Amino acid sequence: MAKQDFIALNAAQHERGEKLFANPRNAAAGSLRQKDAKVTAARPLRFLAHGWGVTSAVHRATQHEVMLAIAAWGVPVSPLLRRVENLDDLLAHYRQIERTRADLPYDIDGVVYKVDRLDWQARLGFVAKAPRWALAHKFPAERAETTLQAIDIQVGRTGKLTPVGRLKPVTVGGVVVSNVTLHNRDEIARLGVRPGDRVVVQRAGDVIPQVVENLSRDEPRAPYAFPDRCPVCDSEAVAEEGEVDVRCTGGLICPAQKLERLRHFVSRAALDIDGLGERTISEFLEAKLIERPGDIFRLKQHRAAILAREGWQEKSVDNLLASIEARRGADPGRFLFALGIRHVGAITAKDLVKAFGSVEKVGEIGKCLAAGDADAVAEVIGIDGIGPAVAEALGDFFHEPHNVEVFDDLITQVRPAAFVSTARATDGSGKTIVFTGKLETMSRDEAKAQAERLGAKSAGSVSAKTDLVVAGPGAGSKLKKAAELGVRVIDEAEWAQIMRDA
Repeated sequence: MAKQDFIALNAAQHERGEKLFANPRNAAAGSLRQKDAKVTAARPLRFLAHGWGVTSAVHRATQHEVMLAIAAWGVPVSPLLRRVENLDDLLAHYRQIERTRADLPYDIDGVVYKVDRLDWQARLGFVAKAPRWALAHKFPAERAETTLQAIDIQVGRTGKLTPVGRLKPVTVGGVVVSNVTLHNRDEIARLGVRPGDRVVVQRAGDVIPQVVENLSRDEPRAPYAFPDRCPVCDSEAVAEEGEVDVRCTGGLICPAQKLERLRHFVSRAALDIDGLGERTISEFLEAKLIERPGDIFRLKQHRAAILAREGWQEKSVDNLLASIEARRGADPGRFLFALGIRHVGAITAKDLVKAFGSVEKVGEIGKCLAAGDADAVAEVIGIDGIGPAVAEALGDFFHEPHNVEVFDDLITQVRPAAFVSTARATDGSGKTIVFTGKLETMSRDEAKAQAERLGAKSAGSVSAKTDLVVAGPGAGSKLKKAAELGVRVIDEAEWAQIMRDA
């Protein structure tokens, strides 16, 4: 979108009392994304060809020759297109464009260099979708000085705390910038920024504003204290070891996360409550018919209120309430996954319920983890496929009193069944088996699945509780540990015979 066309478009938007576009690039992209093609057609969009797509044949030897042919067909190409012979000429043309960039009728953010010979392009090929025969050389971002007036903390739908700098408005690259993301706690510490600092701002890629320098860093003032509690719900805000993002642990009760958490709770992979989509959840939240997951199972008390709302009929209300009632005896793995505990996906939830026997037991171990019980930590990370990150996440979830309230409230409304193995009773039922070394006739996952079908538990390490070790070629420390503990060891052929006999 040309600069003058952009100005005219924004003037028309202003006259109609509609939202103004930030810059020509956003205006052009937004115009192309319109669902109504008539809106796109009414926008002053222009096109410059920079290459070609799929062809049956290219009857030219070079990029430059093809582009000249395209121009000859009447398709517009950039008037700045040049073919040069060496690196010095390449950079000279780049600098010439950089000097005259402000006078162009449209915005650009750099120059693209391409190998001219098409046979060389073919030989160089691609990395994923990126050509090895082309290179983008960006212009330095325009910069400006201003004052950081405040740092606000926004809480995203997944609980991530993102600091946003509020700037004294300043024009950068033709756009007035008043807000800038500060990314995370580590970035604030790296820049040393505090409200009141003079900062240098640029627009990365001529689009995203960012702080690149703090001019007041040496002033003797206290550093900015990143919050350790959620500014929305006052739950604890923590960063897991090795991660830079600080997240609210409020989860199911945090208003900033409520919609996303409830949407996940009823999703197909979780409780799979038919008729409770995002729009319906938003409607019920706004009407205060639900606040937390347990309220979903109390909606039958509000049947008349739902029926009185626009778009609801007797049948649709009864179908929704029936779908909710059908989930009161939810699968325990799905129920645990539905809680949205960080690092507890569908498979991990199933593994936890299988290891502890019920959702209630998982809740008890979670509360022990929250209290810092070392035995509980060892018990959780001793489950095959589950590591310290899951134990920490469970502890964080149950350390927050609001989450405990939500969990306990849910248990009064939903009675997840105890875990029942689908395996038939065999000599392997209840035993702990460890697979080690290279398995030659099956994958490790297949072997674990076979053990599960026997009613056994597959563990990742050998201990005094191990009943059997299946060892393939290359078995090392686990085989040695089994010998020390006197654990029975068999090879893959013997394991296959056990499966046949079962």
